[in-house]
Amino acid sequence: MLGVSVLKVTGGVVTVGRQISRHLETTTTICFSLFNQKFTHRNEINYQQKAFYRKNFSFPRTWVDRRGGGYDENLSAENQSFLDKVVLDRYAENSPLKEAPWKRGQFNNDSVNKRIGLIAVKLGSIPQWTNDGKKVYLTMLQVLDNHVIDYVPPEVIMSKSNNSVLKSRTKEGRLGMAIVGALSSDPRLYTPSYLKLFENSGVPPKRKLTKFMITPNAAVQPGTPLFASHFRVGDYVDVGAKTIGYGFQGVMKRWGFKGGPRSHGATKFHRKRGTIGSGRDRKPIKGMKMAGHMGCKWRIQFGLKVWRINNKYNILYVQGPVIPGPTHCYVRVVDSGLPHSREKLRNNPPPFPTLYIDEKKKLAEEIFDPQLFQFNSPTLKFENVEIKKQVKREGAKLAKIKN
Repeated sequence: MLGVSVLKVTGGVVTVGRQISRHLETTTTICFSLFNQKFTHRNEINYQQKAFYRKNFSFPRTWVDRRGGGYDENLSAENQSFLDKVVLDRYAENSPLKEAPWKRGQFNNDSVNKRIGLIAVKLGSIPQWTNDGKKVYLTMLQVLDNHVIDYVPPEVIMSKSNNSVLKSRTKEGRLGMAIVGALSSDPRLYTPSYLKLFENSGVPPKRKLTKFMITPNAAVQPGTPLFASHFRVGDYVDVGAKTIGYGFQGVMKRWGFKGGPRSHGATKFHRKRGTIGSGRDRKPIKGMKMAGHMGCKWRIQFGLKVWRINNKYNILYVQGPVIPGPTHCYVRVVDSGLPHSREKLRNNPPPFPTLYIDEKKKLAEEIFDPQLFQFNSPTLKFENVEIKKQVKREGAKLAKIKN
């Protein structure tokens, strides 16, 4: 991976009935399982920056406290393993996958289809080459232990929610809300109110939760695992994350201003922006570029192509090194909403509502775009092009005189 650390992490997938309970084998320097003592929840595997602002709002009453407990109980190794087994059995008994599966929706070519998205961790960028030798940079996004936590139909949102912003996001009752979680962890580290959020899914509490607005025909049953194969090679996705935070910066760092001279009469003006209120209005106009907080803003990159998928470690290789956020930060990956991407999905529908992995039919470990060069293929060969050389002129060049 050219020096880029890959977290080979796949949490415990608790499935009942036709699906088989399985744990994918993980062998890396970071050993992670559901309740591994060598890798506890206190050691974060991601790097999530935070910007602290003055609090000028109050959280809604439905907002629950997340972190609680986690103190040392001085338990022996036998008691610790016994409690781990009890917790696993408890979530296996309450799995909603015991019940009859939901009816899978169908892709509708005559209307908008919005599928559920994924939560991934940004691993970094690596170079790749196409079959004609062109160099492209791809960013690796690893989908770690994603599960559907809950689904709220649009009629429930419209009837119970008083939030006008949330109602507008439902497109006036045409979109539902799906909650997805990533990275299972020990439930003893969280508050009871936070654990109630996972009762409908039957999975352990997640470190990261996010919501996706989807159409009702793309609803997925809670407790269903999501993988990188939710997308296909050649699809276009929109990736959103918080940009790198740089704190409070001046105009030269934040906006690229030239600044003042170093000498020749410049006094305390070397890195300042200059006047802000000159001109007709005699006041700073709105939107003027000034010093302030830089970065840590939510940004989305639209229309990025998926060039390669690693199904063993659930890694998406996405176009470009321009994905916002630092390395090991959380990112949201959804189907691209650009017009050409939607038209392509209509002609070639994706796995809908998601890809359900069949035990009988296994996916290939690596899937490449046909235009991307595979390193197990023969070396690139370039055609020999003959270049016609001009005859070397003998003597000096003489000007022609017109008669």
